[in-house]
Amino acid sequence: MSEALEPPTYEEALLPSSSSAERSLDEQILHIPAAHLPLPQGEFIVSSNNGHARLRLSGQEEDIELPVYGIGGEVSGIVELAKTDSILSVDVTVEGRIKVHELGEGGQIDTPILLGSVQLWTKADNASPCPSTFSFSVTLPRSFESEGKTYPLPPSHSAQLKGVPGFDAGINYWISVSIKSKKFGLAIGGNTLSTPFIYYPRTSPVHSLPAPLEWAKKGFTEQVGWKAYTYAIKTYPKSGLANIIVKLYVPASRAFWVSDSIPFHISFESESDKTITEFQPFGPAGALHATRLQLIRQSTSDVRGALVHNTKTNIWRTDSIGEGIFGPGTDGATWLSFSGHIPIEPVKVTGFSLRHFSVTDGFVLTVTPPDVTKSPFIGIRETIAVRLATDPWLE
Repeated sequence: MSEALEPPTYEEALLPSSSSAERSLDEQILHIPAAHLPLPQGEFIVSSNNGHARLRLSGQEEDIELPVYGIGGEVSGIVELAKTDSILSVDVTVEGRIKVHELGEGGQIDTPILLGSVQLWTKADNASPCPSTFSFSVTLPRSFESEGKTYPLPPSHSAQLKGVPGFDAGINYWISVSIKSKKFGLAIGGNTLSTPFIYYPRTSPVHSLPAPLEWAKKGFTEQVGWKAYTYAIKTYPKSGLANIIVKLYVPASRAFWVSDSIPFHISFESESDKTITEFQPFGPAGALHATRLQLIRQSTSDVRGALVHNTKTNIWRTDSIGEGIFGPGTDGATWLSFSGHIPIEPVKVTGFSLRHFSVTDGFVLTVTPPDVTKSPFIGIRETIAVRLATDPWLE
C-alpha cells in the first residue's frame, strides 16, 4: 500500500521533470512500439443502446474492461449498422483530453487531443446505398502539440490531492463512432457510439542491473554500472564530533523495471571513531530508525505556470512506492557499511512530463534525528531522479 505523505515544502520537491538530469534519463529507457509486441487475437465489442450499431475493436485480450493500445498502436476494427436506409454519414474519431483542476485560486486547464479521424462513408459522395459494415484503422501518434511544444503521448492516468490547495488531474482517451441520419426528412437524427480506452506505452531499461559491489578496506570497490553520490552529515560545533561522509551507490543508469528490486550500497565514514559510535543509533541498523532510503513518486500540477515571490505556484503530492531494506552491515572504527534493496510497490503507470501535469520518481535518502534538540547530528534529505519502465531489460 502506498504511503500518502504530507505535501513537502518547496525545497523538498523531487528533481523537476524539466531538469537536465531528467532529460538524460530518457536515454536510459527504450520505448517499445506496439508493432514489436505480440498482437492479441480477441475483440472488444460495444453496442448502442438501441441495438442499431455495434463497434468491434480487434487486437484485444479476452475479457478486458477496456481496450488497450501502446506506442503507435493501430486502433482498428469494424462498424456494423443494423439500419442503413436513412444514414447520411459515418465517422470514426480517436481523441484524448488532459484536464487539470487546481482547488483554490489555480483554475483549470482543459487540453483536447485529436489523435485521428476517418470518414467511413457520406451520402454526399455516394449514389449507392450505405453499407452495413465498415472496416477502419487509425494509427495513434507518438506525440502531440500543446502551447507550441511537442510532448510524447502520455499514458492514461489520474491523480488527486485533496484539500486546499489541492488538484484533480486526469488523462483520458476514447474512440467514438458518429452516425448521422435523416429523421422526418431532415438531417437532425444521429447516433454516437463510443468507448474509453487505455493508452499504455511500453518501455524497458536500456541496461541490466549491475553485479553487487564488494567492500574493501577503503570502502566499496567502485565498478562499471554503479554511481556514487556523496553527501555530508554535519554535526553541531558544540558536540565536538566530526562530520560524516555518506556515500550512496546506486545503478548508474537509474532506470528500472517496475518489478525490479533495486539494489544499493551505502557507507558512513568519519575521521573520528567517537563520531561513528555516536552515530550508530541513528544509522540503518540503529534503534532510532532515523535513516531511510525510499522510492518516492511525485505527482505535480501546474495550471498557472507562474512564479509568486520567486516561488513556483505548482502543487504536488508525494507517495512512497518503495522502502529500502538494509541488509546486515559491516563496520570498522571509523566507518559503517550496508547493502540492501528497494522492492517496488505495484504501479501501472511510469513517469511522464507535460506542461501542466507530470509524474516523476526518485530516491529520497533521509537521516532525521527524532529529537533535534538533543541530537549532535544535523539531518539530511537528498534526492536522486530515477525512471521506471513497464517491462524488464531485453537482451
